[in-house]
Amino acid sequence: MMDPNSGTPIIILKDVNSDTMLPIWVGAYEANAIALEIEKIAPQRPMTHDLLRNLIVEMGASVERVVVTELRDNTFFAVIELRSSDGSPMMLDSRPSDAIALALRADCPIFVDMEVIRASRNTVASGEEGIEESEGTEEEEWPDVIGEAGDLPM
Repeated sequence: MMDPNSGTPIIILKDVNSDTMLPIWVGAYEANAIALEIEKIAPQRPMTHDLLRNLIVEMGASVERVVVTELRDNTFFAVIELRSSDGSPMMLDSRPSDAIALALRADCPIFVDMEVIRASRNTVASGEEGIEESEGTEEEEWPDVIGEAGDLPM
């Protein structure tokens, strides 16, 4: 969706087990890449996130999941968790928008660390008071990017 004040695209992740939502402001290119994948529109040539997925697969690795790990100075951070062909884990630092675009292409889960949710509640004005948190869980699984891709400029 679009931020009505700035016109900037926003990804909104929703927890699979509650009504908790996390807005992440992203660039137009990343929003377009996410929207194309949500709508299953195949570009004539591979986009950067398609290339990354293809490279990972050709090297015999797989994307296990992505995790939004931190919110610092109003900037989100994420990691892409991979598994190499020999089974060893690998982690790549990423912007959340790139990690989410890759997760959609790799059909892997998106997680958000509970500390990010808490920090976001402190920085984003929200009308969602009294949201229940999962007890004993350090990360929440997020099913997908929500919102209508048609809301994004292309």
